[in-house]
Amino acid sequence: MHKNKEDFLTETVTLLQIIYEGDFFSMISKSKIKQLSSLAIKKYRNSAGLFLVEGDKMVLELAKSHIGIAELIVTGEFEQSVHNHGLRAETITLVSKDELKKVSLLKTPQNSLAVCRIPEQKPLPETLSDDLTLYLDGIQDPGNMGTIIRICDWFGIRNIFCSAETVDPYNPKVIQASMGSFARVSVTECDFMQFRTIAQNSGACIYGTFMEGSNVYTENLSKKSVLVMGNEGNGISDAIKNAVDQKISIPNFSENEHKAESLNVSVATAILCSEFKRSVGRV
Repeated sequence: MHKNKEDFLTETVTLLQIIYEGDFFSMISKSKIKQLSSLAIKKYRNSAGLFLVEGDKMVLELAKSHIGIAELIVTGEFEQSVHNHGLRAETITLVSKDELKKVSLLKTPQNSLAVCRIPEQKPLPETLSDDLTLYLDGIQDPGNMGTIIRICDWFGIRNIFCSAETVDPYNPKVIQASMGSFARVSVTECDFMQFRTIAQNSGACIYGTFMEGSNVYTENLSKKSVLVMGNEGNGISDAIKNAVDQKISIPNFSENEHKAESLNVSVATAILCSEFKRSVGRV
C-alpha cells in the first residue's frame, strides 16, 4: 500500500520515465556505476581490460574499427543510429538520459557510452614500414596525447611508439581529445633503445626536438624518419638525447624583445609533421 497519493504519483512518474514509447529503459546498478567509474583509473582499466568511449560521434567511429565493444549504453534517441551504422556490441543496454549521466565521465553527456576492450599489444615489428613514425618520450598531459594521436591520423601516420612514462592512450581524456582518431592510430609502449634498433634496421634517421637543434626548414630531411617528441616540461630525457641521430628545432620568428619561450608539444608536433611530409614529397 502507498502511504499517500503523492507517493503514488511520484512512483508512477518514475515508471513512465523508464518505459517510454514501448522501450524498456534499464536501471544501472550501483555496482555497475562503480565499475564504470573505476575505468577512469589506469590500474583498473588494465585489470578489467576495458576503456570508455563517450560522445555520439566517437562511439559511431567504432563501427569502422576493429575495437571490440563489451557493452554499449545508449538512450532511446540514439538507438536507431546504432542500427543505421551497423554498430555491434556484446551487450546493448537502453537507458534514460538520467541513467546515462550516472555512468558518464563527461559534464554534459550525449546519448551513448561504449565500454570497449583494450586491444592486445602487437609484437614489435622488425622494421618500420611507414616513412614517418613518432616516438613520445614522457608526454604527460592527456589533452596533448589525444591531440597528437589526432594529428598523426591527419598526416597519415599509423604508428606511435612511446615510453612507459607517457600517459596511457586509453585514459578517457586522451580518448576524448583524439576525437575518434584513437581507432585508426596504433600506440605501442616500448623501451627507446629497443625501438632505436628497429629504426636503425629500417634505415630511418631519428630526429629529436631540442631548443638548440638545427632549423627544421633548412634541413635535408630523410625520406624515412622517426620524430621524437619530449615531455612538456623537461623535453627529451638525457638517455634519449644522446641516442638520436639529429637534433632539430622550429625557429622562433618573433622580433619582439620578449617572446614565447616554447611551443605546446602538440602544436610543435603538428608543425613538424607538416614539414616532414612537405619536404620529402609525401603529400
